Amino acid sequence: MDGRAAENVERASLGLALLLYDSPVSGNCYKVRLLLAHLGIPYERQTMDVVDRSNRREVLGELNPALRVPTLVLDDGRPLAESGAIVWYLGEGTRFVPGDAYERAQVLQWMFFEQYDHEPAIAVVRFWLAYSGRPQEEFADRLDERRAAGYRALDAMERGLGERTWFVGDGMTLADIVLYAYTHVAHEGGFDLGGYPAINAWLDRVAGERSHVPIDA
Repeated sequence: MDGRAAENVERASLGLALLLYDSPVSGNCYKVRLLLAHLGIPYERQTMDVVDRSNRREVLGELNPALRVPTLVLDDGRPLAESGAIVWYLGEGTRFVPGDAYERAQVLQWMFFEQYDHEPAIAVVRFWLAYSGRPQEEFADRLDERRAAGYRALDAMERGLGERTWFVGDGMTLADIVLYAYTHVAHEGGFDLGGYPAINAWLDRVAGERSHVPIDA
């Protein structure tokens, strides 16, 4: 057992809180923090740099083979990676995962959409332009295509919401949490949400929920 693993076992034996390896600007990390806030679960944070990843193997090597954040260490010392897996684990048995099997599948449908269509476009363009520290010219040959993909994802969300209050069922679910994370900061990637009335009303509803925390909290 290496030092990092031994440290996590020791934390568990002392009954310490969840430990989240986290980036303050990452929407994927924010999904976890937002759900934890709604659930009222205490946790500790260790901040990781999203640009300088030189210490990822040292810090996360025994916890997450992909060396990505978020990575969560449970209160019993076991690690869990990937934002979708983490929020599903935390959300099971709560109001954020419906009891009906079909509605649960719909939540997963939107979560898969977010990771396959939404995040690879909106989150990537946001990172390139706002956080990479690199000139826009480096991305010029890919920017238009990624931005177009982002608008296609927003179009799908607008259609999916329609006259609905939430994406699935009659209340906020994990689908809303994961889609909110990068949608509400899409403007940082130059996306104009002015033509999406259903999305904008939904964004306001999510932000107005009790226990909501902003991404920079």
